[in-house]
Amino acid sequence: MNRSISVTLNALGLYGVVLVLVTAFAAQILLNELPCPLCLLQRVLFSMLAIGPILNIRFGPHPSHYALSLLAAVVGAVVSARQIFLHIMPGDPGYGSALLGYHYYTWAFVGFVAAIALIAIVLLFDDRLRDVAAARPAGRFADGAVLLVIGLTAINVISTLLECGFGACSLSRLGILREPLFVKQRLPV
Repeated sequence: MNRSISVTLNALGLYGVVLVLVTAFAAQILLNELPCPLCLLQRVLFSMLAIGPILNIRFGPHPSHYALSLLAAVVGAVVSARQIFLHIMPGDPGYGSALLGYHYYTWAFVGFVAAIALIAIVLLFDDRLRDVAAARPAGRFADGAVLLVIGLTAINVISTLLECGFGACSLSRLGILREPLFVKQRLPV
């Protein structure tokens, strides 16, 4: 696998993470749905999934970079499966709205399992990953993917802090945006 193919595949993986983070952020803002604690953890794990491709784009492909993403994908699949099992009972409406018939956490599970499979396929070529001598500039396509992932992660963190504070988002206020941290609450007299 030469450097340009590796950079392109890693950039495409980052654009996949961008799609997931944009979808989650759009549901949070446009549909006014506060994320549950497990949903927040899944977003963090998708951001951690991007660490391997970012390192591969910056320093060249290496099996240890893929291993970081593989660990994030395995933990993400476990967390997503946990949330699926929480809502598996008949008649349970699930948490949040559905997209194409499945909730965000089900799509997250599919995404994490797909990432595991794709990373495993790339690692089949690990003996060819070591022949890349020095890191070279990645190009605008890859640099744009890196900047989008970093920016979306930062925006997700800031918006969640403004809506929920440093604790978990209140489930009793589902659908109602919480006042930002800097707004002083009045105490009853």
